[in-house]
Amino acid sequence: MRRLLLVALLLAGPASAQGFPDRAPRILGGFAAGGTSDIINRILAEAAFATLGHRPVVEVRTGANGFIAAGEAVRSPADGYTIVQCATGLLTITPELPGANMPIDPSRDLIPIANFAHSSQMMVVSKNSPFHSVAEVLAAARARPGEVSYASAGIGSVSHLSGARLEQAANIRMLHVPYRGAALGVLDVMAGRADLIITNLGDAMQQIRGGEMRLLAFADGIGSPAFPDAPQIGATVPGYAVSGWFGYCAARGTPEAVIGRWAEAIRAATADPATLRRFAENGLVARFEAPGAFSRTIAADRASWRDVILGANIRAE
Repeated sequence: MRRLLLVALLLAGPASAQGFPDRAPRILGGFAAGGTSDIINRILAEAAFATLGHRPVVEVRTGANGFIAAGEAVRSPADGYTIVQCATGLLTITPELPGANMPIDPSRDLIPIANFAHSSQMMVVSKNSPFHSVAEVLAAARARPGEVSYASAGIGSVSHLSGARLEQAANIRMLHVPYRGAALGVLDVMAGRADLIITNLGDAMQQIRGGEMRLLAFADGIGSPAFPDAPQIGATVPGYAVSGWFGYCAARGTPEAVIGRWAEAIRAATADPATLRRFAENGLVARFEAPGAFSRTIAADRASWRDVILGANIRAE
């Protein structure tokens, strides 16, 4: 009898994975509703229905730079019915930041499912800014070390480290002004209280189109079809490139077949014309990477950001 029960349990695992999902799964997001992160989650939820047969429910759990949502995913059953958006900062920056308070260890507690979206990084200034090119920014920073200011989404954010990387690559010194989120930093740059910000295209796309802000250059070596004539910072500072991405993870221990099911749903979403249209409207580019490729991206970016953090002696606050 005991042997029959063991066999039944062993057979139940694969069968359950093959039948996944039999109800609506959920996608956890760690940032405020209406922002780029949340928009991406809702785009995926709409597109994944065609593959999964159930529409995922998007839930927002803000706080701790995405770690509140990630912690809930880790505490949930490892059955694939809860996945979490894993963006650049959560997987590659915070784990390398001295003094960071992490309720979970992303590399130990989470397993990558797939990458989904690339968010072009760009340098923007106010429409009233005296700067019309990256070269002018660098010239001013060299003439007045520590006076040209750059806003960021906070200590240890991608926008903070993007500015720090520019300082290192161009051998300049600027003034870092951290905010509680990119939206506040963009507003202060627009008002002239900070000189510039390097951030996601989606964070200031409408302001650029409305003429309230000026796009000086892209920072990721890719750019965006929305602004095909914009230059790259790397054209002025050779070797400079920073990028942001939004992928998904599940709690470690989730069955491989379920991870594969989600990865296939994400891959299909990146080929969906409706997804591509909504991405373009929000300054995003589809970027599918299967679990193995996504894991390699995470490792490479983590090593790259580690060098920036050590070089700038950045610590969490």
